[in-house]
Amino acid sequence: MNDPYAKLAELGLTLPEVVPPVAAYVPAVQSGKQVYVSGQLPIAEGKLLATGKVGAGVSPEQAKDLAERCALNAIAAIDSLVGLENVVKVVKVTGFVASAEGFTGQPGVINGASEFFGAVFGEAGQHARSAVGVAELPLGAPVEVEVIVEVA
Repeated sequence: MNDPYAKLAELGLTLPEVVPPVAAYVPAVQSGKQVYVSGQLPIAEGKLLATGKVGAGVSPEQAKDLAERCALNAIAAIDSLVGLENVVKVVKVTGFVASAEGFTGQPGVINGASEFFGAVFGEAGQHARSAVGVAELPLGAPVEVEVIVEVA
């Protein structure tokens, strides 16, 4: 079985502190065998890593890296609630991309999160997904990622 903590170490990553909510919600909640993670922004050490719209000021490549950071923050929220060792399957990922007019590369941006879940959880990281272009995101973030996982 895949050890997500070992995979994170192989990637040279450690779990960050759970990002505090920016409004009236909790980072993650468990219902039955599902954990629902609130939308995670690309925040590190309490700071938003970038602001702006993808396709105008934020490159698709930078946004892909930011989506990976969102996924790492989601994993931290899961770990704090149930422990990563209890993740059976990443079920659904929804990615939101603050998009400049005419930008249609949302799927490539959200691949940053999808590929990261695959790297950490292996086959259990394969998931259903939506990648949605939006006009604005909280705090001016370029990307936001939410996830649902199944746990043991």
